[in-house]
Amino acid sequence: MSSEPRRSAGPQRGLIFGGVALLGALLFTSLVLLSSSVNPLEAYRLIFLGSFSSPIRMSDMVMLGAPLILCSAGLTLTFAAGLYNLGIEGQMIIGAVAAMLPLRLLSDLPVPLLWLLAFACGAAGGAAWALLAGGLRIGLRVNEIFAGLGLNFLASGIALYLVLGPWRRVGQASSSGTQPLPTDVWLPTLDKLRLAPAAPIIALLALALIWFAVTRTRWGLELRAVGMNPQAAGRMGIPATRRLAESFAACGAMAGLAGTIQVLGVFHQLIPSISSGIGLLALLVVLLVRANPVWVLPVAAAFAIFTVGSLQMPLALGADSSIAGVLQGAIVLFALLGRGLSMRK
Repeated sequence: MSSEPRRSAGPQRGLIFGGVALLGALLFTSLVLLSSSVNPLEAYRLIFLGSFSSPIRMSDMVMLGAPLILCSAGLTLTFAAGLYNLGIEGQMIIGAVAAMLPLRLLSDLPVPLLWLLAFACGAAGGAAWALLAGGLRIGLRVNEIFAGLGLNFLASGIALYLVLGPWRRVGQASSSGTQPLPTDVWLPTLDKLRLAPAAPIIALLALALIWFAVTRTRWGLELRAVGMNPQAAGRMGIPATRRLAESFAACGAMAGLAGTIQVLGVFHQLIPSISSGIGLLALLVVLLVRANPVWVLPVAAAFAIFTVGSLQMPLALGADSSIAGVLQGAIVLFALLGRGLSMRK
């Protein structure tokens, strides 16, 4: 008998469970909205379409999507290696701190060179911070989840210390951020918009590079083999320890680039909450796409649309904009439940 129906059953089942997961998430979020006396249909209209209501909101969506894509793309590497890099937030913060160094110390250099140095330092800072978690995981057998969470707190403390201490604004110590960067150092933006075209370009190029590395190179094949069974991969001659460290470093570098975009293209200064929860949102993206780089772009774009679209809800409906986070989390939860039921079946 032909095996064609059997081969096509997997994708069909995946689409079915994906649709059921979305429906379940919408129903769950609707119950939350109804408990707050909010019309779910009107709320979903704002969530799904609000980010397209004006050019400024569309530009905000793109500027949120760029660092989200970078962090999500980096996390596909650690997830492929079987690692849960919950330290992505701290890596993004330290990347932003490192990017500030040339901007503050070498401000007399030509602006294009300053941009290159900022992105290089940001990537290096994020990679170094990720390797701290990697060293604890590989060398001392400390679970990367606990190591990453601890390093997140430390990174936040470092950023807050710099903002209130050595890098505080002239004549005041404000927790709102450091002295804003000179406008000529900001990434160029489109006229009357907050969109810096360099940000999405960098994000898409990085995503394409990671997709190629994971799916089209021997290195990516070895990384996935390590994620499936490190001991068996080692017996086959794959340097498992090195691949784990490389996945941490590459993920941290992507987070560092995201932090640099936050400094140069969004806030134009270092603030304590420079990561803006983007690293945690990227974890949801990667859980949903099963660490497959192919799906990072559409899912990250959808999450950016939900987040920016929901910002109108407090004024329009009197509901908190965090309802977008409820929807995003519910989608991931129901997708994981559906995946588990599918595997058991």
